[in-house]
Amino acid sequence: MFTMNKKTKVTDYIVEPVERKVIQNFIHKHHYSHNTNGIQQMECFALFREGKFGFDKEMIGAAMYAIPSMPSTAKKYNPDNPDKCRELRRLCCLDEAPTNTESYFISQTLKWLRQNTDVEVVVSFADLEQGHTGVIYKATNFHYFGQTGKGQALMVDGKRYHARSMNQPIKPYSRELKRRYQAGDEGIYYVDTKPKNIYVYYLSKKAKKKYLYVDSKN
Repeated sequence: MFTMNKKTKVTDYIVEPVERKVIQNFIHKHHYSHNTNGIQQMECFALFREGKFGFDKEMIGAAMYAIPSMPSTAKKYNPDNPDKCRELRRLCCLDEAPTNTESYFISQTLKWLRQNTDVEVVVSFADLEQGHTGVIYKATNFHYFGQTGKGQALMVDGKRYHARSMNQPIKPYSRELKRRYQAGDEGIYYVDTKPKNIYVYYLSKKAKKKYLYVDSKN
């Protein structure tokens, strides 16, 4: 079982940019969604602690920034440069990690993005369906922009999937889901979900000055 050294501070942890394959299994295991399907990742990060007894470092967190899942998101929050907008699609840390680990992790990844990319705006959504209100975003100076409308999820044989799971024709599994749904399979149906809280972080001072007041009133 994983245990934390009580004397360890979150600032002792190491944040590194990594390839998707380094963190994918960690996200599948520890993120509530247990998947990364359909995510067009751009920047991925891992959070490490020093390994025990001289062993290699241990991963305790993972983050995945991606092209926003909805094109309208980038156009809304960074209309002049939508290609310079990212969505924080996945973030998770081990439950045993100390308080403030996630907010420290996010702050370090934002710092890296500011120093190493031309990304101007980062958007993230706190899923009320999962009991997430966005406390970690408030702690890292994201701006709150209200809520999305209610959404939908696709139920498949008792398991919850993203509403667009059967609208990806290049994937055989998606085609099979669509075939079953159109055939009237009772094991596949949609359910309503709660809205999500919207949070925006401006890496660009120019974008913040131009959009913060306008966007917060929409």
